[in-house]
Amino acid sequence: MSGEQDSVAGARTKKTAASDDGAGRRRLVIVESPTKARKIAPYLGANYVVESSVGHIRDLPRGAADVPAQYKGESWARLGVDVDNDFKALYVVTPDKKSKVTELKSLLKDVDELYLATDPDREGEAIAWHLLETLKPKVPVRRMVFHEVTEQAIRAAADSTRELDADLVDAQETRRILDRLYGYEVSPVLWKKVMPKLSAGRVQSVATRIVVERERERMRFTSASYWDISATMKTTAAGADGEPSTFPARMIAVDGARLATGRDFGSDGQLKASNNEIRVLAEADAVRLAEGLKNRDFKVSSVEEKPYTRKPYAPFMTSTLQQEAGRKLRFTSERTMRIAQKLYENGYITYMRTDSTTLSESAISAARSQATQLYGKEYVSPSPRQYTRKVKNAQEAHEAIRPSGEVFRTPGQVAKDLDTDEYRLYEMIWQRTIASQMTDAKGTTMSVRIAGTATSGEEVTFASSGRTITFAGFLKAYVEAVDTESGGEADDKQSRLPQLVKDQALTATELNPDGHTTSPPARYSEPSLVSKMEELGIGRPSTYASIIKTIQDRGYVWKKGSALVPSWVAFAVIGLMERHFERLVDYDFTAGMEDELDRIAAGDEHRTQWLSKFYFGGDMGVDGSVGRLGGLKKLVGSGVEDIDAREINSIPLFSDADGHTVVVRVGRYGPYLEREVDGASQRANLPEDMPPDELTLELAEKLFATPQEGRVLGTDPVSGHEIVAKEGRFGPYVTELLPEPEPLPETATAAQKKAAKAKQPKPRTGSLFKSMAIESMNLEDALKLLSLPRVVGKDPESGDEITAQNGRYGPYLKKGTDSRSLTTEDQLFSITLEEALKIYSEPKQRGRSATAKPPLKELGDDPVSGKPMVVKDGRFGPYVTDGEFNATLRKSDSIEELTAERGAELLAEKRAKGPAPKRKAPARKPAASKTTATKTAAAKKTTATKSTATKTTATKTAAAKKPSARSTATKTK
Repeated sequence: MSGEQDSVAGARTKKTAASDDGAGRRRLVIVESPTKARKIAPYLGANYVVESSVGHIRDLPRGAADVPAQYKGESWARLGVDVDNDFKALYVVTPDKKSKVTELKSLLKDVDELYLATDPDREGEAIAWHLLETLKPKVPVRRMVFHEVTEQAIRAAADSTRELDADLVDAQETRRILDRLYGYEVSPVLWKKVMPKLSAGRVQSVATRIVVERERERMRFTSASYWDISATMKTTAAGADGEPSTFPARMIAVDGARLATGRDFGSDGQLKASNNEIRVLAEADAVRLAEGLKNRDFKVSSVEEKPYTRKPYAPFMTSTLQQEAGRKLRFTSERTMRIAQKLYENGYITYMRTDSTTLSESAISAARSQATQLYGKEYVSPSPRQYTRKVKNAQEAHEAIRPSGEVFRTPGQVAKDLDTDEYRLYEMIWQRTIASQMTDAKGTTMSVRIAGTATSGEEVTFASSGRTITFAGFLKAYVEAVDTESGGEADDKQSRLPQLVKDQALTATELNPDGHTTSPPARYSEPSLVSKMEELGIGRPSTYASIIKTIQDRGYVWKKGSALVPSWVAFAVIGLMERHFERLVDYDFTAGMEDELDRIAAGDEHRTQWLSKFYFGGDMGVDGSVGRLGGLKKLVGSGVEDIDAREINSIPLFSDADGHTVVVRVGRYGPYLEREVDGASQRANLPEDMPPDELTLELAEKLFATPQEGRVLGTDPVSGHEIVAKEGRFGPYVTELLPEPEPLPETATAAQKKAAKAKQPKPRTGSLFKSMAIESMNLEDALKLLSLPRVVGKDPESGDEITAQNGRYGPYLKKGTDSRSLTTEDQLFSITLEEALKIYSEPKQRGRSATAKPPLKELGDDPVSGKPMVVKDGRFGPYVTDGEFNATLRKSDSIEELTAERGAELLAEKRAKGPAPKRKAPARKPAASKTTATKTAAAKKTTATKSTATKTTATKTAAAKKPSARSTATKTK
């Protein structure tokens, strides 16, 4: 806070009871969200005025327009940080908050005290400080802190206020300034060397690198194959009641040599180490052994039985909540935090941004009491369980995320007050909290080895394992979801084996040779990326949701199903950062920086000195840190002009059959393939939705077969123009090549050049039909496509021309402003005027009244609505529906690969947004006002376009309307 320290110190008050000041004193309580304000106002009584700031009220300038007039001449004004004057920050009230500041100042005139009741974390402390600095109150100021919105907690917080924590404010302000310095220094390098409008961030760049590195692993991966034999074994003696007589087993060794499994191979497809004791079984050997083991006797060579104990999971903290909601509920991290924010503000759960797994004594008591009532005393732990953990870069400790209050409301008690998503998340939090105070799950595990001899004399060993849960314990209340892609197994899964003893005789009822191939490491999903970032100590759990959203919004990462896929632009950006600013994307350096920022929060490090060392260089951090390398300014400023942009934007893939290197080039208009053949460059467009690891040599050759300049199909006999087929960003199409226009004289003005360009004829183009392939396209079919729209004839009654056209949503007829869909693409060329008039003579069918098309795919029942999910072809493309909600498929979703889980996720996201607002029908105008009505409509249309097209405006509007959902849910990095 530098020079502003005095103002904070002056506002500090010692802990005291609000009630000591007299019941007649009027107090203004400021929270972040209107929802929270409405909720806590009744708890405090008539002498308290509760108002919201709607999130942050001021920030560093977003651009030159935000800079106050008195600072516009300063060299540092646009940066917003005076780096030569103790890194003093220039904070400005954001335009959309000026009226809010005026309102709060007006309310201050009529009160005796100000309570700053923002969130109980670093950012909440910083918001309180910004309010203090902006409002400049002349009345006593107190900091009111609470972790749950219940009457008891709110009253207790009002009666026990504290002073503003200057160290926490310093820590948050340092992060904000650090992120500004990082972004404003590094991002321009990306603009110059990669592409305009890109951005770099202290945490977002590292998160992007994690995703890119995983894709690189997948691209380098070489699959290996290996074989074994699966068997079904049968006991010769009858088992006890309920005991299975058959069980599965798998061959693990031949003649004492262990058979290779997936974990024995490296990413290059070879065994990790030469080990004579490991044998890679080939298909022929597996088939031969399976045949040689038929009708042979087997016996149990060993039985090992051990007790099994599983302790309860710790209560949720921010990161584990996001991971579990992602796995179990299919929520994105952003969606999880948005719902959790609503539950907190409405008094259902405790504060949702926390690194702690501890529970208060009252919460432990409530959980134990409820577990006893629901499951019985035998299921409750003999003594209270407390979960402590050593968190890397732990933020100031809060309590774990749990149901609020001293008596927890069951999901059934709150069901009528919550929507579906809120209910599902609350239920999960409630179950996890109750389970944390229950007893261990107990059971037994059994490991069996089975010996046999093939007709060839080879001795083989089969293995089988089982688990039986004898006492469910906490599993009665909650079972954690598992990551199926990594081969996880649910904690409550049982696989019973019969009671077996050594030397017991067995027979094999089935023997099947099984072939396996190793798989590349799975791409990160949101839950697994959160887990990885937490493991590395990168960022804050409270910021993970915003980080993951940012790297998707910036175009660095996109989703294929639930998997996070890096774009080629991300490859170029991370390649540049690794080569020239390696420390800025180094995992250990980034985690170490979090430690240093925590030292500022603890008061062990001075903010200004730390920023100076980081920016200008100095003795800070470990060897090789940015400070010891001369500081961020020197690191970014030196050698930038020497960066080879072409090299940075070239990602080598592989060599073709002739030894030519195939690379992906990242251009200003998107990525494309390139190779040099006989001294000439050969290029091909890349489909937008192709994951990098799926770009094989075979596919590259197919793309090169249709180069960027197009495949020449022939010459139009009418126009004489050359016709080509091209692969575009939005699919294949045909077009004509027009002759180059005559050059203008060198003296031509910019206006003349623009006018000449506008007069130039545009080439005809036509998208290929779904039934067409670019490889088999011929001149005849191309000319048919270019002949569209085709004039079918004139309506004899109205005289309007009827045309057949191929549009974005399929083939259709058009007469004036009236359009009618056609059922097939062939009708574009075959439909007659008589047939068209018949279509127009029938009533126009819309929505549900139109002829229903059969579904493209059936996905099963939706887990929320319980209704069948199907994929249909709609006006705006394919979509999934359960009959209540429709969700359009994303560009990364293919109908063939769409799973039930992905369909449910799309519907859940649509359901969370709620129904679209109904448009009001425009008022009818008298005939004389026709022109005016048209103008009004045009004006409305322009305004609407502005609002949605301008990102800043749209965000502001959303914040104003729904502050609780956006303004406080997103934390800075």
